Amino acid sequence: MSSFASSPVAAVLGPTNTGKTHLAVERMCAHSSGMIGFPLRLLAREVYDRVVAIKGENQVGLITGEEKILPPQARWLLCTAESMPVDRDVAFVGLDEAQLGADPERGHVFTDRLLRARGREETLILGSEALRPMIRALLPKTEIVSRPRFSTLSFAGAKKLSRLPKRSAIVAFSAEEVYAVAETLRRLRGGAAVVMGALSPRTRNAQVAMFQAGEVDYLVATDAIGMGLNMDVAHVAFASLQKFDGRRTRRLTVAEMAQIAGRAGRHQRDGTFGSLGGEDGPGAFTPEEIEAIENHAFPKLEHLYWREGDPDMSSLDALIASLEEKPSEPVLRAAPQAIDLAVLKKLADEEWVRARTRGPQAVKRLWAACGLPDFRKTGADHHARFVGRIYQHLSEGHVPHSWFAEEIARLDRTGGDVDTIADRIASIRSWSYIAHRSDWLENPAHWAERTRAIEEKLSDALHAALTQRFVDRRTSVLLREIGAGLSELPVAIADDGIVTVDDEPIGRLEGFAFTPDASARHADTRRLIAAADRLLVAERTRRARALAASGDEAFALSAEAGQRPAILWQERPIASFEATRELLRPRLKLERAAAALDPGSRDLIFARLHKWLEERTEKLLDPLERIAAAAADPATPGAVRALLAPLGESGGILDRRSVGGVLSTMSREDRALARKLGITIGALDVFAPALLKPEPLRWRTVLLAVRRDAVMSVLPPAGAVILPAGHAPGFRGIGRQQVRIDMVERIAKAAHEAREGKRAFVPDASLATSVGLEPATLNRLMLMLGFRALPVEAGAPPAWRWQGRRRKEEAVAVNPNSPFAKLAGFGR
Repeated sequence: MSSFASSPVAAVLGPTNTGKTHLAVERMCAHSSGMIGFPLRLLAREVYDRVVAIKGENQVGLITGEEKILPPQARWLLCTAESMPVDRDVAFVGLDEAQLGADPERGHVFTDRLLRARGREETLILGSEALRPMIRALLPKTEIVSRPRFSTLSFAGAKKLSRLPKRSAIVAFSAEEVYAVAETLRRLRGGAAVVMGALSPRTRNAQVAMFQAGEVDYLVATDAIGMGLNMDVAHVAFASLQKFDGRRTRRLTVAEMAQIAGRAGRHQRDGTFGSLGGEDGPGAFTPEEIEAIENHAFPKLEHLYWREGDPDMSSLDALIASLEEKPSEPVLRAAPQAIDLAVLKKLADEEWVRARTRGPQAVKRLWAACGLPDFRKTGADHHARFVGRIYQHLSEGHVPHSWFAEEIARLDRTGGDVDTIADRIASIRSWSYIAHRSDWLENPAHWAERTRAIEEKLSDALHAALTQRFVDRRTSVLLREIGAGLSELPVAIADDGIVTVDDEPIGRLEGFAFTPDASARHADTRRLIAAADRLLVAERTRRARALAASGDEAFALSAEAGQRPAILWQERPIASFEATRELLRPRLKLERAAAALDPGSRDLIFARLHKWLEERTEKLLDPLERIAAAAADPATPGAVRALLAPLGESGGILDRRSVGGVLSTMSREDRALARKLGITIGALDVFAPALLKPEPLRWRTVLLAVRRDAVMSVLPPAGAVILPAGHAPGFRGIGRQQVRIDMVERIAKAAHEAREGKRAFVPDASLATSVGLEPATLNRLMLMLGFRALPVEAGAPPAWRWQGRRRKEEAVAVNPNSPFAKLAGFGR
């Protein structure tokens, strides 16, 4: 067993938040050179960045298992305890969290550094007050300084997750529990940052940065946060007080509870701790535990774990025996078998390993390979196979760069979920460790940079995956600012309608209607809509005024087939129609978002839409306006009113048979008055030709759809005269075709002009042919017009004879008791 060094040694002991680490950094920087060993790679990296800011990048080194930054002139080193080069001559040496010498898994490393790592001029041991008896027993000449905590740590009781104060850290002891708590916080409070020991420094820093910047108010972590990581935490809540320590599930010791709870409060700010759930049960603190944590009174350590730190490398058996040697000091206990020793013993049973491990250099090389950490936690058997392959290559020279390149290329992928990416990071850490062994690869600097780049890429992907899974940034922003008043939040609306709050998109504003962002979870849409209703009041009022000031070109009629008609403003629906007793005067119904505006804004919108609707009706449906006015005028002859009333109700187009009885009572003067009103009394239909133009026909169809509470029918193409069979407005179905009703009248007129009384004649078919009328359609139309086909010789054109329309067809649809039939008898 090695003897202890005799250089000046001091110990600074005390609870968390006493400034011990800060003191060590100050003391190191005051010396010409120095080195500090930390319990975590994350903490070593954090302090490295601080010292670089003081001394400069070329003067500071970082040494961890997977990362080595060692400039040639480096005088100050920040290391993990396992990676400390204890044989390096430096003026100052510090060891942080030295009480970890009592940890069964890693304790022997900290105990070895406590006993062997020394600075020329000063050695500083940092740890818990519980370490005092061990220092007295092992290093009796050490000066011990106690430091009090800067702030008070108080018990705040048990709280439900939904009741936790902001700036809380929730500590769980498994990845599954961390994920479950973080998911719940996402739903309740907009999300949480996640910190676990398995995260790379880059991912951990990105997650902590979210918490520190206030983007999220909660942090969910494993007990990794207990080891000196500095975060602005006000309250620590324990999701559980039990953990699996690699061998069994046990309750945390009071010292472990205090180490974690001590993250609450920083510098002069007080902190609190508590549990999640009820006041009773295994997850609750006992009164004795609370008192001990608040008063920083913990059981003193009675032993530390030890293993020979400078083992005998003369042979493989000598190495194993040296590592299994028992300590001679009463307060030291032999460390439980660590995975590096377990792997060494398994490989020592292999004949090929013994054959290649002859001499101290080969033994040293094998032991170095066994030091490769099991980052993936696969267990001794699986890990031994991996280490064995590494050693096989090392015993032959170097790890082949082709194999190394293939393995890391397989990991250079960022797809997958949180666990998949985290597993790749664990794997790349193994290859990064190999790349940082200067004599294991032919070009270690190249491969170290390559593995670093892959780890950074995977770390960024993991941060993004964690944020996507456990943080709803929109909800977080809204909830964070509700206390200050939503109206004060910075709201921006892009040209495409995207609404952002504090640069976070929450949805789109189209017209007056807000639609939550499509990526928002269903459970969060109500919250986004409620926030938008409050945040967009001013913008919606502004838009209401803009609508009221809009020119006619800003409005349009939506009349798509199969849909209910509506009015558009800036190409967005703003109002629909409801039927009234007057066909030409439908009631406007604002779309839901516009209808929810304040009364003043609604009145502005209604007034402008009514004005636009009146002007369009007057311009496009003037014949219907005149028909309706004449039908209501007592001065109009009764027979004419009897025709106009149903014609107006039908939108200006009627089958002649439906008013046959009325037509039979009309005088020449009555018909002249109808013509003056723009009405054509045709052979088959009564209609206003002006209403057959595309826009008037579209508006007429809209009003009839509103009257029937129906969707829009298919409108004919502009300029169409003949269509396939169907039900287009303004067209008459004849066989397999539809013919526009004014074209029916032109064909009827041409046929009557061609006949001479009731003599047989052959009509000029050029008109019908020019518009695409099929012969069968023309024949059927001639029959409908009152002509009878005559027999002709084969190949000769068809001949027709006028026989007159039958009176019973004229009045087929007339009810003598209808009000229109009675009206026809008035005014004569």
